[in-house]
Amino acid sequence: MTPEKHDPMENEAENEGLDDSMEIDPNLESEQSTEKDAVTEGVDADAVVDSDDPLGFGNSRMADEATPAELAEQLAAAEAKANDHWQRLLLMQADMENQRKRAQKEVSNAKKFALEGVVNELLPVRDSLEMGIQAAQQDDAGVEQIVEGSELTLKMLTQAFEKYNIVEINPIDEKFNPEFHQAMSMQEIEGKEPNTVASVLQKGYTLNDRLIRPALVMVAK
Repeated sequence: MTPEKHDPMENEAENEGLDDSMEIDPNLESEQSTEKDAVTEGVDADAVVDSDDPLGFGNSRMADEATPAELAEQLAAAEAKANDHWQRLLLMQADMENQRKRAQKEVSNAKKFALEGVVNELLPVRDSLEMGIQAAQQDDAGVEQIVEGSELTLKMLTQAFEKYNIVEINPIDEKFNPEFHQAMSMQEIEGKEPNTVASVLQKGYTLNDRLIRPALVMVAK
């Protein structure tokens, strides 16, 4: 079998066709180079940071900066305002302290002189008792005069009690009430119902409906 012979001219033509197919288009290479340069420039522009303007405010920030004189004026105004507020605070504290002392003094005086009105009502009663004693010591003193003076004194005392809502407890013939009565003894008394106050040994008193002293009584059984 005779081997096939290749024509040298055909091989050279094939090589030339391969070289032509592998040749890069100059226009395409130029476009790729332009895109690469644009990307590189963009990265460099974003990466570069001005050390004097790290936040990127630019001229607008520099234009807003105050001068030393303006800063000094603003500081002086702030100090004056702070001093005014401080003075107001001191005055407020002093006023509150004065009010506290005034209220404390009023409470103290109220405790000390709470009985001032009662004393003013009792002084005439004392004066009447003293005059009654002096009248009874006279040589010409009569029983009727002494009794009359004593009744007048008792009337003055009763009026003072009424003024301050001091009420007398005199529970004769009433049912025994342990809240206001204190039983001293119990006896069988004809004509008296059981558990009834037969007699009052000492009257009791209340102040504004509050028991001051219970009535001492004898109770029938």
